[in-house]
Amino acid sequence: MPPLRTCVSPKGRFVYGVHRPQFTADNFRQQDQLADLGVLPDGSTHRNTANFPTGPVHEPAADWIFEVPNAFPFRGTTYIGKAWADATAARPDRIHLPQPPEISFFSDHDNEKAAHQAIHALPRPLQLALAVTSTDARDLCTLAHAACTFCVDEGNGRPWGLAYEKRNDGHIRAVIHDEALFEAVANNRHLPDDYQQAMVLRPGAQGGSEIMGEWYRPKPHSHVFEYLRRNSYIPWGHYAANMANDAVRYRVQDLNEQDMTGMRHLYYQRSYTRMAGLVNLKPADHGQSLTQGELETLRKQIMEKINRGQPVDFDRTLWGWNYGFDYAPSGYRLHASHQQIHQQYALIPSTVRLPHGDGGLPAYACGDLIGEVVKTFRRETGCGFFDCYEKAIRENCRMDGNATAEKSLIVFEDDQVLLFVPKAQTSQWELHLIPKTQVGNIFEADTVLRRALDRSILIAVQTLGALGARMITSIEYNKAIQKGDADQRLLMAFMPRLPESPGAFSEAQLRFINGHYPEDFALACRRHLPDTPLQDH
Repeated sequence: MPPLRTCVSPKGRFVYGVHRPQFTADNFRQQDQLADLGVLPDGSTHRNTANFPTGPVHEPAADWIFEVPNAFPFRGTTYIGKAWADATAARPDRIHLPQPPEISFFSDHDNEKAAHQAIHALPRPLQLALAVTSTDARDLCTLAHAACTFCVDEGNGRPWGLAYEKRNDGHIRAVIHDEALFEAVANNRHLPDDYQQAMVLRPGAQGGSEIMGEWYRPKPHSHVFEYLRRNSYIPWGHYAANMANDAVRYRVQDLNEQDMTGMRHLYYQRSYTRMAGLVNLKPADHGQSLTQGELETLRKQIMEKINRGQPVDFDRTLWGWNYGFDYAPSGYRLHASHQQIHQQYALIPSTVRLPHGDGGLPAYACGDLIGEVVKTFRRETGCGFFDCYEKAIRENCRMDGNATAEKSLIVFEDDQVLLFVPKAQTSQWELHLIPKTQVGNIFEADTVLRRALDRSILIAVQTLGALGARMITSIEYNKAIQKGDADQRLLMAFMPRLPESPGAFSEAQLRFINGHYPEDFALACRRHLPDTPLQDH
């Protein structure tokens, strides 16, 4: 194995270790705190005697633990408990989350007035819990009125907008009494549409971010807005492709292929047109969306300039998608800023200036971390990392040595891309997507590959959604446009958040605990691939 700590060997095999613990623990306890714990079915008392052994404790054979270095060292190491994983291998259908139950507070009360009063009297943590879990529109409407002030139609009593006020700083803001409750109830898909439109969906309801692009298709109905986030946590601003208020999508199962094509088209269009300006190409006509043909022509012109050595100040792309929203009753927001499906993207500058004097630092982009792995791997082994990685994926062997069980890590592939389960998952349900050719970023991806990427992203999230995932983070690792290593391929990671994987002590050390073999998760995914084949356009 090379000095670089990766599970990918230059021979195209996966390398990992197994702990077979046996040890003795010396006993320094001074007192026994013996007590009765309860009663067994036969009436005998169950005591805590086992917790207070006499003398040292010897463990002759503790459970085996597989230690799997991540393919990319900066992403840490995964630990798979053999006992847990063996139990899951025997029943791979266990890899599934149940659908949330239907919940109604109103149904437990004799009349509407009593239900209203009871909801308003709930402590705030319980109101938050009801806001994110209720499936009864009556509960949610009551909570919405507690969270903000509506403008109501005198004829039908339904809300058509919010009350606004002008603050001392001159900004106009909606009259919201409880921000967390407002977000929690507004992002519950069971809230009636007119409430959602007034609170968050109608353009402008969430602030003054300008709409700078649009994708619209009547059949099947798809409509996406591109919002500009000027004062962004991403330096130099970013853009957000949001499903529009007349094409509301809360669940990935509700997404159609046109929706995904539209969100991704806005990403490609914004990235290509911005880069065209940086390399002094003629700007695109304003006021209309580029066609696929125009997009591809522009991409080729950009790459011709780049390949001739044209310098650019912004040389990496950023793309990400936080799917799913949730609030804990304690007030902790658990995932995305809002539930309505949206994706975010930006260009990243090559350098960031020092605060005083000349010079600068390389600006951070996560794809550069993979670039360093690719360079180091070639330097130490003489081999291309992604070639070895793909070979290891295709020739994978099960970790438990079971020759009769499923061994494939591949969830889906076509002639362009490969969707697979990484050998070392940082999220228990993590999936990865790579092109089959040495394409490192979207500027190197032609029309055919872009379409394949878009389709496979949809397949990945819908497969995870079918397994019960309700919060998924998706990110893109890409190669620098100018100075990237030719061996580096674009990689997309899909990382669900699971109920009992909070991201705490272990994860802070980049130690990721898993209870299944990656091969069994790949099998579970294949069983939940979308039933309807995606169509060519």
